[in-house]
Amino acid sequence: MSDSTDTPEVPRAEMETDIVCVGFGPAAGGFLTTLTRGLKREDGTPAVESAVMPGMPPQVICYERADDIGFGVSGVVTKGRAIRASFPDLDLSQIPMAHEVTDEKVVYLRDPVGASRRPGAFRLADKALSRWMEDDAFELPYVPPFLKKHPGMIFSIGQFNQWVGSNLMGTGLAQIWPGSPVAAPLMEGRAVRGVRMVDQGVGKDGALGPGSMPGMDMKAALTVVADGPVGPVGRHLDRELGLPEGNHQHEWAIGMKCVVDLPEGCDWQPGTVLHTIGYPEPEIFGFLYVYPGNVASLGIFVPSWFDNPVRTAYRSMQHWMLHPYLWKRLQGGTMRSWGAKSLQESGRRGEPFLCGDGFARIGEGSGSTNVLTGSGVDEAWATGVMLGEAVLELMQAGKPYTRENLEAAYVARRRASWVEAEAKVAEKSRDGFTASIMKGFLGMALTGLTNGLVNMPGSARKPQDRIPTVEDYYKGYIAQGEIREIRAECARQGKSLHDALMDRVGWPQIPLDGTLLVSHQDALLMGGKVQAAPGYADHVRFADPYTCEACREQVCIEACSGQAITVNTEGGAPLFDREKCVHCGACIWNCSKSDPKDKERTNVRFGAGSGGLHSVEN
Repeated sequence: MSDSTDTPEVPRAEMETDIVCVGFGPAAGGFLTTLTRGLKREDGTPAVESAVMPGMPPQVICYERADDIGFGVSGVVTKGRAIRASFPDLDLSQIPMAHEVTDEKVVYLRDPVGASRRPGAFRLADKALSRWMEDDAFELPYVPPFLKKHPGMIFSIGQFNQWVGSNLMGTGLAQIWPGSPVAAPLMEGRAVRGVRMVDQGVGKDGALGPGSMPGMDMKAALTVVADGPVGPVGRHLDRELGLPEGNHQHEWAIGMKCVVDLPEGCDWQPGTVLHTIGYPEPEIFGFLYVYPGNVASLGIFVPSWFDNPVRTAYRSMQHWMLHPYLWKRLQGGTMRSWGAKSLQESGRRGEPFLCGDGFARIGEGSGSTNVLTGSGVDEAWATGVMLGEAVLELMQAGKPYTRENLEAAYVARRRASWVEAEAKVAEKSRDGFTASIMKGFLGMALTGLTNGLVNMPGSARKPQDRIPTVEDYYKGYIAQGEIREIRAECARQGKSLHDALMDRVGWPQIPLDGTLLVSHQDALLMGGKVQAAPGYADHVRFADPYTCEACREQVCIEACSGQAITVNTEGGAPLFDREKCVHCGACIWNCSKSDPKDKERTNVRFGAGSGGLHSVEN
């Protein structure tokens, strides 16, 4: 079984274009913005001609899985260097939910309920800082230089993507087709000759039948892969080509967030940026960005090195919101929308092969995220700009998109860029987290303060090799016999384990108010809700159901952002409901078992699919 829809070979429609791009995010935005500016002369005539439509500019098509070009992404804070270079006269007031950074703080949060697992150094810090704390929080006197984003900007990527996309479509030089999931690249050996679209009108198992429409093959001289860290095209290439020697993609995080109407009288001003550490668990980081109009984007990052087999981002986010420092400003607010996204946290060491015959890779899936500064949007945009410049260079020289030519035009630009220089500094900055939370924080400080000269050593392991059993994680907190009883009761009720176990170890229940503190299921229906079009195969499957049946952790259920993966009361593999899937991809790395046929992968298969979040704010 592959991550794409499994169907026998059938006749398929074919089309040809000059360039096909997969995924419309910041990287593709940077690429298409740069490319289209060079496709016409000032008199309106083509600067270069299309190979498939002589006399016309090159034909450029970008396919996006989501049903609109701004759906299913998140708020961000960024220095915005590459974005401002592309738009020197950028007026943020023209983009909804955008603002310059005006106030930035790092806030240490003490545990106000006594349920978190705080190592000795955190307990010591709790006591040492207590005299300066207000509302169980300590505002650091300065922001570490490597983390600081001021002067920079905050915005909703959904709104930003729509602004960029509208500008691009207005040129007539690029087509962006949302609601068009791509199943896989078309490969000839190690070369890419285009992409295959997802089959439609099929059953959940992907089987073609009467009335089905096999996905079209779109042939192209160049395929630009910008589908992020969980995109099926990029992941297919990683499996087929492997990664450069020494590279890995073992470190991940889930970003769980929501957009909130702040209550009247809230003293957070537009441009306020908060970074929090310490709560609800020391491994979980929080963020909050305040937009114009008394609106904020806020949430948490839950990393793969948080070794909790029942880690749940949604309830953890609610506990974080209820922290006294935050809640006194959030109470009375209203959730507008909600969402989640997987983040590839291996940074430069997660870099795949950046190009080959007929393809190039940009954005987060190309390893561009800076894991020291915690920034990736501007870096992704910059990689797209560099590829756009490279493609124009090759077009004007009449050179084909071979690996050698792309290496010389694109990869050379990237190696000489600030993205590369800063990624090298950051490369080992999070190694300490592979050992412990304290070594992780110390390692980031060492790397940041020495500009990468000194780092905390560590060795990354695959996520499935890190996850302990439930019994081991709760040893000393809950007796094994009681865990057996809790597991049996949850199985009878078809419920996941995390609520029962969190209740048992002292986490208070969430006081749902129906406006800001809403149930997980209600969140799925807010701000545009989650939905999936009929006629597509299930995009989440399980490689070996027998492995699932023997699994006692079932982290995929506990960590599922939309509760789309649930307990199967009849045993066997968990159940999947694509009507609740937000396409965050967390299930890929929140699995404690390896694929029996591929130990580098987990037992969860995540392919191309339709639907997901329907919100241009998140």
